Amino acid sequence: MDWGLKNRLSQIIKPQDNRALMLAVDHGYFLGPTEKLENPKKVIAPLLKYCDSLMVTRGIQRTCVPATTNTPMVLRVSGGSSIIGEDLSQEEITVSIQDAIRLNASALAMSIFVGSKYEHQTIVNLGKLVSKAEKYGIPVLAVTAVGKELGKDARYLSLACRIAAEQGAHIVKTYYCENFEKVVQSCPVPIIVAGGKKIPERDALQLTYNSIKGGAVGVDMGRNIWQSEHPVEMIKAVRTIVHGNSTVDQAYAYYKKLVSEGPKNKPNQNKPNQNKPNTTKK
Repeated sequence: MDWGLKNRLSQIIKPQDNRALMLAVDHGYFLGPTEKLENPKKVIAPLLKYCDSLMVTRGIQRTCVPATTNTPMVLRVSGGSSIIGEDLSQEEITVSIQDAIRLNASALAMSIFVGSKYEHQTIVNLGKLVSKAEKYGIPVLAVTAVGKELGKDARYLSLACRIAAEQGAHIVKTYYCENFEKVVQSCPVPIIVAGGKKIPERDALQLTYNSIKGGAVGVDMGRNIWQSEHPVEMIKAVRTIVHGNSTVDQAYAYYKKLVSEGPKNKPNQNKPNQNKPNTTKK
């Protein structure tokens, strides 16, 4: 690898522990204004300093992420279909390398849909993206998207992850599954586990723990953080597992402690004392 490629990868996967906590806010590129992500700027601001990298589209990066941030950007560069369209797998590369450089992207992210109608198109596009990105020392993260008709089992995910790595992806984002160790062992590049749909906080922490224990370098959490009732407390708890090697019980206890100490649970210091006599002149 060239120095620039190594440097960008080290911004996403921290070399001190070979771990990564990515925050995904790119859901709008096919879901539109997802619940609790209607105002991306409001969501991103309090969470930005607690993630190692932010997965985002160029439109949201330009309008909702402060240019003064030091958090690396993982730029979503594929798209073309919506949740109400005919087929979500019909994606193309939608962002040029030149625009990615202007946005100072630390990595480029795109989906491949192995086993779907447009499998060939997405896999070929991944190979082309890697070829273009490597000219400028930019790593590519391949997302192994799973359609409704495809199961999240070790055999399928091993196939999808290996294909992504064979095409030159530097990181693969996939789903956790039973026998996840087999998926990791068959993929020669680092794997990051997707958070998936919103689940209870303790379950999301369990997913994080299982992913790390199974060999993933980290997680890319989206809805399980910003759809939580306490997103900042949640990302802090996830971080204790990814970078602090906490157990699920320790992380969940920490989450509950943060919630109990949060501003919503503290007495309002500005609230008038109801027992104090009213001395206002009439």
